[in-house]
Amino acid sequence: MIIARILPDLGKYATEVGLAYGVSLGLLALLIGQSLWKGRKIKQRLHQEEKARKGE
Repeated sequence: MIIARILPDLGKYATEVGLAYGVSLGLLALLIGQSLWKGRKIKQRLHQEEKARKGE
């Protein structure tokens, strides 16, 4: 298994370390998703403002 080669043998702490990795990656994915969503929203608003300024 690929994961077994990446992580060292953690013994009795394997569950806690695995959960910490999972939570960290999950939070990172949420932050990236929020940034992309907010960026799209701002881009749309800017496009609307530019259209309004040109009188379209």
